[in-house]
Amino acid sequence: MYTNHSQDFNRLSDIALEVFTKKHESREQGLRISRQAIRLSSNAIRAAHRKEFDRAKELIKEAGEILGETQSILDRTPEIYHAGFLSEARKEYCEANITLALLSGGYLPQPEDLGVDISAYLKGLGDASGEMRRYILDSLRTDDWSQCEQIMAWMDDLYGLLVTLDFPEGVTGGLRHTTDMVRGTLERTRGDFTMALRQRSLEKKLSSWNESKEK
Repeated sequence: MYTNHSQDFNRLSDIALEVFTKKHESREQGLRISRQAIRLSSNAIRAAHRKEFDRAKELIKEAGEILGETQSILDRTPEIYHAGFLSEARKEYCEANITLALLSGGYLPQPEDLGVDISAYLKGLGDASGEMRRYILDSLRTDDWSQCEQIMAWMDDLYGLLVTLDFPEGVTGGLRHTTDMVRGTLERTRGDFTMALRQRSLEKKLSSWNESKEK
């Protein structure tokens, strides 16, 4: 005689529906938060490049408040909180904060200040190297050399930090790819900057030679 398992299946159905409904709701909330936080962070970076630092701070504050809503997701469904799309949002948020600090000469916030894990912070730090390259190239185009050497030095320090963190990818959350990207960005920027310095030196020598010739 077989046991009637209908009640067992009904119970499993109820459990599955409850668990998956909760995950689905968290996922939808997380996707909304991620899109908003990334958009605000990207706009903040653009504002920082335009030297609209107060506007960048406002956008970053709004992004931080939105990301604060993910605490409820962490409490309910940690697997959704640690999913790729929310990790990406936290990384972009870190990048915006770091870029603003470096370009404005302000305080460099630490991971605990931003409420993020160290992996998200370091990936944001790595991505900020691209914004530092952009700043240097924009400055060279406008013949503004005032902060270029300082930014280059920070890029060197940034890479020096990342390259020392030689741990398995499973430990760092895939930081090696970021480190490789930073190395390429640094090498290209150093080459562009060196070329610009040589050209500037040559122009000064030619100008000095022309002035002496006119006399």
